[in-house]
Amino acid sequence: MPATNPCDLSIAEASAALRGGSLTSVALTRAHIDRIASRDAKVGAFTHVAEAEALAAAESADNELTEGRDRGPLHGIPFAIKDIIDVVGWPIRWGSRAQAGRIATETAPAVTALLNAGAVPLGAVATYEMATVGPDTTALTPPPVNPWNPAYITGGSSSGSAAAVAAGLVRLALGTDTGGSVRSPAAYCGVVGLKSTYEAISRKGVMPLSPSLDCVGPLARSVWDAALAFAALTGGVWQASGIDGLSLAYGRGWAEDASAHPVLLPLLDDAASVLSLCGARVTLTDLPDYAPIEAAGSDILLSEGWAAHGATVEADPAAIGDMARASLRSGQGVTGERLAGARASVALLTEALDAVFARHAALILPTTLAPAPPFSAFAAGEPVWTAMRTIPLNMTGHPAVSVPMGFANGLPLGLQIVGPKGGEDIILRIGAAFEAATDHSVLQPPLT
Repeated sequence: MPATNPCDLSIAEASAALRGGSLTSVALTRAHIDRIASRDAKVGAFTHVAEAEALAAAESADNELTEGRDRGPLHGIPFAIKDIIDVVGWPIRWGSRAQAGRIATETAPAVTALLNAGAVPLGAVATYEMATVGPDTTALTPPPVNPWNPAYITGGSSSGSAAAVAAGLVRLALGTDTGGSVRSPAAYCGVVGLKSTYEAISRKGVMPLSPSLDCVGPLARSVWDAALAFAALTGGVWQASGIDGLSLAYGRGWAEDASAHPVLLPLLDDAASVLSLCGARVTLTDLPDYAPIEAAGSDILLSEGWAAHGATVEADPAAIGDMARASLRSGQGVTGERLAGARASVALLTEALDAVFARHAALILPTTLAPAPPFSAFAAGEPVWTAMRTIPLNMTGHPAVSVPMGFANGLPLGLQIVGPKGGEDIILRIGAAFEAATDHSVLQPPLT
């Protein structure tokens, strides 16, 4: 059934309607603003709606198309921006009372790339405080809820980006990923999240957390939407093709864990079967033990996080929410010897994954081992460990995309597809094939 609200059009569909004259960017943007007004009180995704700026940009996009200037598939398409990515004149406050009065003085190149592609800046969306941990009710803004069930978290730190896309408030949002902060909320909220190859997308104008791990990436309603966004962010062109004959490694061992939900392995096996039916050759592969990798990645993240923000914490501890303050301070406990060992493990892991990609086009893994936990699990105000399989790819710099894979207890789970460095087109091709062969990405949350 065709979409009756322009907000529900895919980027390709909206783009065709804009060029065909049946839709204007002003009307599309106004529909998004109206939907935010009607739905976001239940979700809490947006921290700032730039209504006047968005409508002005939409009018400019319409005028350019009328004059024959077409900037590409994102021309006239609204998008949202995580509250640690600068947009000049916007209150980009890192989700923290320590930055409550902050107004960005320049625009991050990642945002500029989308603006240059004709996209319309709709507003800023929530983040876990300073891109650390959550959900924390003592931070500047309340944590968004999961549109599939408001009693459950979105994951983070790109919490607002995932919630906004899942709730149909926007098709596309920029997020950041340091240990899984694009992919885990994408998995928890049933959307697509792409962590690009390290430094494929500029990190300038983005609050640093752990500079050797930080990446910028899009969250989107579909793989196609994410692929079009990535192409605009990097100056490329997206053209999907099939996966017939591709060799895929299946890292099933990283899902064989006591903390895995009982339906995870059956869903992963089903996903591998679907990709096989799409023409790929799927082979089980052994990977290094996961636990020491995660411990090493955590040491790097915490140490670099303290180096980046320790002075802010010490200057005014009360201005930092309880969870972020505790998380950042834990970086003080990472000794130089531990950090050196962690960095040495990165080289070994990179070598192991590169060996996989010497034999296979991509690697399939779970994104998380279980669906989103409930807010009640965080009632004590302490961080709760959630089992993910994401931080190794931040350590090595390989690209990875999470796509909807199915459900457990009515909540989404994600399939993670990992590629060689610079292999975003490959993993997006695989994701698009899986998306086309299943109905996971077209299902809508009850909250919508």
